[in-house]
Amino acid sequence: MGRPREFDVEAAVEAAMRVFWEKGYDGATLGDLTSAMGINRSSMYTIFGDKEALFRMAIDRYADGPAVYVRKSVEESTAREVIESLLHGALELLSNPRNPRGCLSVQGALANGTGGETVKRALIDWRKRGEALLEERFRRAQKEGDLKRSLDPGDLARYVSALLNGLGVQAANGASRKQMSHIVDLAVSSLPI
Repeated sequence: MGRPREFDVEAAVEAAMRVFWEKGYDGATLGDLTSAMGINRSSMYTIFGDKEALFRMAIDRYADGPAVYVRKSVEESTAREVIESLLHGALELLSNPRNPRGCLSVQGALANGTGGETVKRALIDWRKRGEALLEERFRRAQKEGDLKRSLDPGDLARYVSALLNGLGVQAANGASRKQMSHIVDLAVSSLPI
């Protein structure tokens, strides 16, 4: 008798991430999740805990996978290059036909049902960590003389975050790559730096 096939936890979290990305937290049923992951409910609870715990793992997977461009972008040489890299990275992610429409931080935020408050809080915290990462990078740019002293790094980080979230909403609304590319071009041409 052969050994049983080993369960691939990473592949299961990837599958769950895509379900949450497409349907949001509330829209993703346990049936959707277990079907995509190739496991039964009992196994899901045993391996991952509850739906909320799985969602938190999916957020981490998204940050380390499809949205890894964010961490790479903050390594660019100038504040302007950071912003351009972020916007173009978002455009690539959001216009890739293999991906669900929109971004997980927007789609996943569709948590309105009972118990959704902790998921909303997790997404708010995740987005705030992203803003803090940008603010820190823009503060460094100011110290290096790359960013005007009159420009508040926190305001710039929130502005860029608003642009990124707006692109996610546009993608979820069905905007084409060409349309989103025009938005990115307009945003880059009107940067306050």
